Formats: sequence, structure tokens, C-alpha cells
Amino acid sequence: MSLFKTIKPNKHTTIYVWKIEESLSDLSENMPLTERSKERLFSMKSELHQCGFLSVRQLLKVAGYADFDLFYNGNGKPNLTDGKNISITHSFTFSAIAISDAAIGIDIEKNREKIKIIQHRFVNFEKGFIHKDDDYIEQLTVIWGAKESLYKIYPFGGLTFKNDIDINSFQIADKKTTGYIKVEGWNKNYDIRFEQLDGFTLVYALETSENE
Repeated sequence: MSLFKTIKPNKHTTIYVWKIEESLSDLSENMPLTERSKERLFSMKSELHQCGFLSVRQLLKVAGYADFDLFYNGNGKPNLTDGKNISITHSFTFSAIAISDAAIGIDIEKNREKIKIIQHRFVNFEKGFIHKDDDYIEQLTVIWGAKESLYKIYPFGGLTFKNDIDINSFQIADKKTTGYIKVEGWNKNYDIRFEQLDGFTLVYALETSENE
């Protein structure tokens, strides 16, 4: 079992992080799945993706849930049958889930040079505070992860990272910033937290009013 870390950002929220070190067969053992999940799993061509999918189910088990407690709405947003909010992410050898009484979004990304090439797709207002120093890749990865986290919170879909979501100035050492979604009728601020995990960046977003 590879529960890597548990984070409690507030009394309403718990984040569970899994480091994938097991084989596919080990992750599958004693893991009941819904028919929909079985279809999704068997349709994945990459064993890495299959392991990520199953490690998320392992995290559900750690949190006291089963695959049968998870369902998705019409926009592909995950939900739990008990009404709590959940957000899910996985990348290469890490996966994570966040469970909260309030809206929550989470993302984990491997720190890669590639992000410098695609930054024009998601960086807008933020280019005014990015410094091309030793943390350049990590800064860009935080911005991407923060926007992904806010995208996951917004219930209606259709946001663009570049035009509809802004992340405020930060330093990597801060491990926190704020962000907001710029759409009509949606006036909420969010606290963004982030940290580095073995060459990956974990980012999560919480409603400011719920962060006490």
C-alpha cells in the first residue's frame, strides 16, 4: 500500500496522495469495480493510465469509500453518493483525491520542460509576474495546476484557461496564492495551495470562505 501523504488544509477537507509503486495486478487485487469502471479500465491502452485509475480507487478505499460511491454528472464532474465534494487527479506515478464539504479542485503534474513550449495556451495576465529563474518550470506548472483545479470546481464547464481563469502573483516558496474565475454570475475567490513532491507539483483550490 502506497499512501504517500495526507493533507488537512482545513476541518472540512482531506487530501490523499498515492505514489504508484505497485503492479497492475497488485492494484487490482480485492478491488470491486462498477461495470462502467471496468469498461473504462479495459479501454485504456496504457498500463500507466490503468494504474493511475486503480490507484484512485485505492485512495477511495483509504478515505472510507468504494468505487460504487463515485459517479459522474453530465459534464464529467465526479461526485460522491453521500453529497460530499470530490476532485481527482493522477499523473505518471502519482495520484490524489480531495474530499470536502465545500467546493474543491485538485491537480498534480510532473514538472517538465514541455510546459515552456505550451505556456502561450494558458498564461495570460500571469506573465507579468513570472520570473525566468531556476523555478521557471515550477512556476508555470503551478499556474497550470491552479487553473486546472479551478476548472474542476466550476460546475458548468466550457472555461478557457487563458481567458476565463486568473492566478495572482506568487513565489514558489510561498506555497500559496489566490485565483478567480472570470465569468458573468460567478464572483468567488479561491485560495490556491501548492507543494513539490518528488519532481511533481501538487495544487489544490478551495473557496476562500471555507478555508478557516
